[in-house]
Amino acid sequence: MRKTFLLLLYVLFALFFSVNASETSWPEITTESKPWTRWWWLGSAVDKDNLTYNITELGNAGIGGTEITPIYGVQNGDDKYIDYLSPKWMSMLAHTKAVSERMGMKVDMNTGTGWPFGGPEVTIEDAATKAFFQEYAVKGGENVSLKIEVKDARQKNTAYLSRFMAYSNKGNKLDLTHLVTKDGDFNWKAPKGEWKLIALFVGKTFQEVKRSAPGAHGYVMDHFSKSAVRNYLNKFDKAFAREGTSFPGSFFNDSYEVYNADWTPALLDVFEKNRGYKLELYFPELLAKGETDISCRVVSDYRETLGEMLLADFTEQWTSWANSHGAITRNQAHGSPANIIDLYAAVDIPECEIFGISDFDIPGLRYDPLRKKNDGDPVTLKMASSAAHIAGKKYTSSETFTWLTEHFRTSLSQCKPEIDQVFTSGVNHVFFHGTPYSPKEADWPGWLFYASINMSPTNSIWKDAPAFYSYITRVQSFLQYGEPDNDLLVYFPVYDIWYEQQGNHYFAFGIHGLRGRLPKFYSTVEKIRESGRDVDYISDKFILSASVENGLIKTSGGTSYKALVMPATRFLPLETAQKLADLAKQGAKIIFIEKYPEGVPGLKNYAKREKNLKKVFGKMPKTDFKQSKVNQFGKGSIITGNNYDEILSLAGIEGEKFSNEFKGQYIRRKNETGHHYFLTLLTNNPIKTWVPIAVDSKSAMFFDPITEKSGKAALRKNNGKTEVYMELEPGQSIILKTFSDKDVDVNKWNYYEKNNQKIELKDNWEITFVQSEPAISGIFKTGKLISWTDLNHENATKNMGTTRYSTKFTVNDLSSDEYQLHLGDVRESARVFLNGKEVSTLFSVPYKTNIGKFLKTGENQLEVDVTNLPANRISDYDKRGVEWRIFNEINFVDLNYKKTLYDKWETSPSGLLGPVVIQGLNVVAVR
Repeated sequence: MRKTFLLLLYVLFALFFSVNASETSWPEITTESKPWTRWWWLGSAVDKDNLTYNITELGNAGIGGTEITPIYGVQNGDDKYIDYLSPKWMSMLAHTKAVSERMGMKVDMNTGTGWPFGGPEVTIEDAATKAFFQEYAVKGGENVSLKIEVKDARQKNTAYLSRFMAYSNKGNKLDLTHLVTKDGDFNWKAPKGEWKLIALFVGKTFQEVKRSAPGAHGYVMDHFSKSAVRNYLNKFDKAFAREGTSFPGSFFNDSYEVYNADWTPALLDVFEKNRGYKLELYFPELLAKGETDISCRVVSDYRETLGEMLLADFTEQWTSWANSHGAITRNQAHGSPANIIDLYAAVDIPECEIFGISDFDIPGLRYDPLRKKNDGDPVTLKMASSAAHIAGKKYTSSETFTWLTEHFRTSLSQCKPEIDQVFTSGVNHVFFHGTPYSPKEADWPGWLFYASINMSPTNSIWKDAPAFYSYITRVQSFLQYGEPDNDLLVYFPVYDIWYEQQGNHYFAFGIHGLRGRLPKFYSTVEKIRESGRDVDYISDKFILSASVENGLIKTSGGTSYKALVMPATRFLPLETAQKLADLAKQGAKIIFIEKYPEGVPGLKNYAKREKNLKKVFGKMPKTDFKQSKVNQFGKGSIITGNNYDEILSLAGIEGEKFSNEFKGQYIRRKNETGHHYFLTLLTNNPIKTWVPIAVDSKSAMFFDPITEKSGKAALRKNNGKTEVYMELEPGQSIILKTFSDKDVDVNKWNYYEKNNQKIELKDNWEITFVQSEPAISGIFKTGKLISWTDLNHENATKNMGTTRYSTKFTVNDLSSDEYQLHLGDVRESARVFLNGKEVSTLFSVPYKTNIGKFLKTGENQLEVDVTNLPANRISDYDKRGVEWRIFNEINFVDLNYKKTLYDKWETSPSGLLGPVVIQGLNVVAVR
């Protein structure tokens, strides 16, 4: 009995301490917390040996999983092509999954090849559909004889007449479709008045799958047709059933790039059912480009209907199909002609993308003039993460590093601030774009995809990429842990957008130029975030399903928010307005900026509905919005005004107040012991001070995702607010974990200040080439630090590789608490060795690391292995006319999608440029 008691006591103690340790340790590393990559199968010309080689390289580097996307092949490689979903292709998929499982990795696949969905099984009936409107002017009283046939020559054998309508200048509307014969003959005695005749032909876009793989060429399907989507998915059911292959963990859909598809055969019927009137009675208004209020309303109704069909007939059907096979879906909703909040929320993992590079004011961050400006700014990125948060999805993914710079010129140091911004926008499951499958025996630069970046063993940055991948893994382990904790919901004013954005009845939420089309929304979000509060966006659908719990607004996904902000919105559905009033009565805080909504969207009975809308808002507090006011409304409140910071403060939503000290970006999540932040400094505003945080805490810890170090942060109370002492340099990032009720017992976080011990290593440098293509041998005693491209060697300006910079120096006094090595300008990443021991891998600004435990009194030897970019080598290839652009279809283009040689590139500096400094540090007690 005594032994049993002691054993139970031991188990309880062990459990207590293990739980306590887990609270103060890094979260568990999972396959999902590692970065994943889009894996381009060129021509699906894969074989088992090279699949094993590629997967092993990816897994050993720290990649958690792959998403297979087959595309066009390599020139003259037809004999090795494998048709998509053929028995051999399915066997390669099975082999990929088996090898990946052994490596602890997972496998996703695109639900098709290239993009968008389509292929040889898509019949012309199921292909993407387009409306062709033709107008005829007719005078009343005349006998009209016309040949009603589509004018577009490509549509002669496919388009059919759906409607032939007549509209008089007196408001009469007639459906004359029945008067048109099968041959297109039309004869009619026109009544009095001036008549406009409009024929609607339903034709096809003839768009084929872009960048399609062998065995998958064909039409893009009609995404608005339930039967077309079902027919398309059938081919996967057949292929997997035929081969007995298990389904992948997830199916992917790339951004919506279905061009000119603005119709579907069932549209008019669905429109009448959903909107309550016949669209064909308003063709002139639909085509009027928003010249009148009625026109804008009709266009808005058309856009809403098309979006509903895309949501129900494609997105939801596709996700239900995948889920029925034990798989999930990952979807890029941007580019779609629908409310993209609802589209993102309908799948299992919403995915955004960054496209181009941002301008960060970080000293030492290399600026490359051959670049594309990033369209994936935080406001845009948050559309996907907002949907994930309000719908209760664990992951938000991103297509990451598309076209940061020109090919062969993107460094890990440029990638880090971009991914940090992605993280602070709510992404926690990144996918690189991407990694081409390349046979081990392929000549350099191997098999490539035309849209950079190239995260693969053929790229020189691969040598030090594992350190970057470890950084991503550590950050994502925290960002996948706990729950979202953004302060506010911001209404996504889709009806204002649909009403205002005219010029064409079709409108899509494309990532490119979205800021310019939605300036008011972007401004609202940025002002709120600048005030120290973070937001998620919410749609009408999710407002209608929201509830109130303990004064907080709770979405159907289970996430809670302090208030809901209505930006200066003009149009609001009556049902949404009534729901907002109900939420406020139940205890929620509803904030109206500048005005109450004044109109309802759509055409049907809009005057009556607007009267009822005014009744709803008539019961709300009367205000001129010039002064911020908190008005009691039921158990909750209606807050009105036009100054964001003032309104939110009056509402008791203090938010983060560190914006005056910390001019960086952050995201906050909550967990079982308190909260945790990911903070990154992407501006030239170094911080070394007390920083107030919004959450009340008894203790806090810092976790450094670069070094994996952690420790207890200095914390104090100031005027009742929690403050944390923080040191951060431009380019750095840190994780802060707070504990609401516990004073954790862990080692303290070391805060340092510089002392007078400083050694600049200016002289006695030697350069040797560890790895070089083309080869460079020998020892180069340069004395000073120089770019190795300045060496007197014919290959120095055209090589790709790793070079060792070494020097010896003497230290007589090791009295400092710590010593920090600063490498200065590094082109492009570095592995540091001191006295024969590896210290760290440095891949981003600032290039510095602590070296105290490696230093010794007397002589020391520092070795820095620096790896450059492939830019100089590929430029030399083009100068010498080496044929490496060996791909079909688009082959290989620059970031402007032009076929450009790189022979005119200036030589890119390579190596350790310095200055290299060892700085003595003393630990300081922060009070």
